[in-house]
Amino acid sequence: MTETVEQILEQYIPQNKLTEVKRILYGHSSTPLGIEYEDKNFEVKGWQMLSRVHEELRAPRLIRVGLIQHSIVAPTTDSIQNQRDAIYNKVKSYIVQAAQYNVNILCLQEAWPMPFAFCTREKYPWCEFAEDAETGPTTVFLSELAKKYNMVIVSPILERDSVDGDTIWNTSVVINIDGTVLGKHRKNHIPRIGDFNESTYYMEGNTGHPVFDTPFARIAINICYGRHHPLNWLMFGLNGAEIVFNPSATIQGLSEHLWPIEARCAAIANSYYTCAINRVGTENFANEFTSGDGKPAHNDFGFFYGSSYITAPDGSRTPSLNRHKDGLLVGELDLNMCRHVKDIWGFRMTQRLDMYAKELAEYVSKRDGKQD
Repeated sequence: MTETVEQILEQYIPQNKLTEVKRILYGHSSTPLGIEYEDKNFEVKGWQMLSRVHEELRAPRLIRVGLIQHSIVAPTTDSIQNQRDAIYNKVKSYIVQAAQYNVNILCLQEAWPMPFAFCTREKYPWCEFAEDAETGPTTVFLSELAKKYNMVIVSPILERDSVDGDTIWNTSVVINIDGTVLGKHRKNHIPRIGDFNESTYYMEGNTGHPVFDTPFARIAINICYGRHHPLNWLMFGLNGAEIVFNPSATIQGLSEHLWPIEARCAAIANSYYTCAINRVGTENFANEFTSGDGKPAHNDFGFFYGSSYITAPDGSRTPSLNRHKDGLLVGELDLNMCRHVKDIWGFRMTQRLDMYAKELAEYVSKRDGKQD
């Protein structure tokens, strides 16, 4: 059973060559934080990602982020209340550990308090998980923890917008250190591939590309499928993000070869940190569903392969969390690196945004003209 690529490398690459292999694959090595823990179901890994530039006039801006990946707990045939409460209880214990490691900003995986039931196309019971972003039970639950631990928490949920006719959205709620809701972002890009039947429940978001000015860093959230769209990443950078979280739910066989690349490329292209979070395990449902590809009906969506990781603006990245276990990844980041990389590489300075905007406008105009 493959756990991580790093473990395979360490098992088969001679030690005298391993350091060079990792340098080529991952860039400058991250320094362990010395907080490793592992049992049969859960692991904690911690890495420090420091800038290689030492300034005379500015001190490092060090903060700690935490990423939590996890499986569901109760069977999908249990009551909605039992399923959600079981996840709450498990994830609360992980958040407590994150607080013990002095995490400032914590991000959970896409649709974290529920199974990823969108594959089924069944409206009920799954729509019962939808809740108000500001006052729903998940936000209330996490607000208490955010306030208790002086922690910003990014909570991706299924949102029910009662102000707009009970519309449902795939939403990430940003909860501030005082327990109040700092803001929210709705998923910009909705997949239409295989069993990703998400447009059965919600459509593209209407919040644009917000960046949230937290007490620790300027952050943004690029939800799941948005990582396949480079311009989506670009806009968060143009709006001032220093860290972009990518809470996801993605499966083996479809995207795993893309997973280590996309968030890392975005960090390089936009001179910010990226944090990619994926859920873990296989979730089984009572009723069979099909993918519309002629293959037999099935009761599970596939294997969520975890493998959460962090990439720095210079392109270096941490090793991944496990493919099979729940995990907490802690990253100590120097936010000054965002500016250092901009100075050294000049990507922002050498962008041709005016040219891109002109040609994009021309392309859209021609395309829309052809459709008329």
